[in-house]
Amino acid sequence: MRYDARFILLSLLLTISVGYGAERDAHTPAAPESVGISSTGLAKIDDVMNRRVAEGKLAGGVVVVARRGKVVYHKSFGQRDMEAGQPMENNTIVRLYSMTKAIVTAGTLVLMEEGRIELDAPVSKYIPVMADVKVWTPEGLVAPKRAMTVRDLMQHTAGFGGYSGDVVARQMNEAKLGEAQDLDDLVTRLATVPLACHPGEKFIYSRSIDVLGLIVQKTSGKDLDVFLHERLLDPLGMVDTDFWVPSAKRDRFAVNYSGAEGTLKVIPGERANEKYYARPGLLSGGGGLVGTAGDYMRFLLMISSGGSWSGKRYLKPETVALMTHDQLPAAAFPIWSARGVKHGTGFGLGFSVRTADTDWDPDARIGEYAWDGAASTHYWVSPKDDDLIVVTVEQVMPFNFDTAWALKPVVYGALLDSR
Repeated sequence: MRYDARFILLSLLLTISVGYGAERDAHTPAAPESVGISSTGLAKIDDVMNRRVAEGKLAGGVVVVARRGKVVYHKSFGQRDMEAGQPMENNTIVRLYSMTKAIVTAGTLVLMEEGRIELDAPVSKYIPVMADVKVWTPEGLVAPKRAMTVRDLMQHTAGFGGYSGDVVARQMNEAKLGEAQDLDDLVTRLATVPLACHPGEKFIYSRSIDVLGLIVQKTSGKDLDVFLHERLLDPLGMVDTDFWVPSAKRDRFAVNYSGAEGTLKVIPGERANEKYYARPGLLSGGGGLVGTAGDYMRFLLMISSGGSWSGKRYLKPETVALMTHDQLPAAAFPIWSARGVKHGTGFGLGFSVRTADTDWDPDARIGEYAWDGAASTHYWVSPKDDDLIVVTVEQVMPFNFDTAWALKPVVYGALLDSR
């Protein structure tokens, strides 16, 4: 459910800006016991990951764990390219896919704090082509009950259709979104497709963060990648995060595998994957970034400390609270995906948020905020456990929760002061 003023006030009072300085990065972990985590307990991560590699569930992976602003575990397992015999390493670059969304949302909120974007303004204020979009109903097209807002885009309640095979999904296919040359082209095509529901009525995981990326471009006057580098990626030291992989870094880029048939196989075209070897025309805010587990940990350390990192403030604590607390209207709760309903889970501005104990993800803690990517990358943060952060990356499709679900009880079990 939507949080109330008491919870946001509590979060602000408890926010402590703990820097993750340049002198200690994700490659030089602190002692686990210094932040209340058992070294012996964390060592069980090795067992889980080595077993998953040995069983052929993943080719390789990287796991990073932090608490109280300090990274205490950063290890790699298996191989980034099985055929070439190349090992997965801590600085291996992977496809982040939908882990891109939280970064783009944070960038949008930077502009919101500067007064250049309004959360509750109609999307059409920034993208006029969206002004005349209608809603599909069995009786025909109708006008939306209210305007789609920027906030709707962030929490996936804009009304855009997903990929369920219904009438709207078929029209999305007919719009040939995959052939769009840039964000303007993509959103222009998307505007020809009716909404699947009225804004605010349902959570539908869709193209909304791509639309958000175009708003960033139009309001900042800069391409999405340039803006993100200037305002977030470069200041945070996320040196390997971008929308493409330059030639000097290609030997660190992991191969993407399919596990659909029970045996890992290279996805056709994914060994070289030349589409990542040059800056793309379409900078997908919904899933275009590549990066490392260590880079992403830096972003989450900034978020978990209330918007500051290493002496620099990126977002206000109250803005971060909007991101990390459930914002969904009651009618849109809980969230869902192609893998089913995520019971007990709502959505903030950019992150899913755990609101209740349920059988879905039974080891999760109430208050966790999290998300993942299509190649089975994951992260979660537990504010109630002194900002425990876990990032785990691999490159296996179709998406699955298996690694995250195997690691979650191990990591929580390693806490010396579990709550």
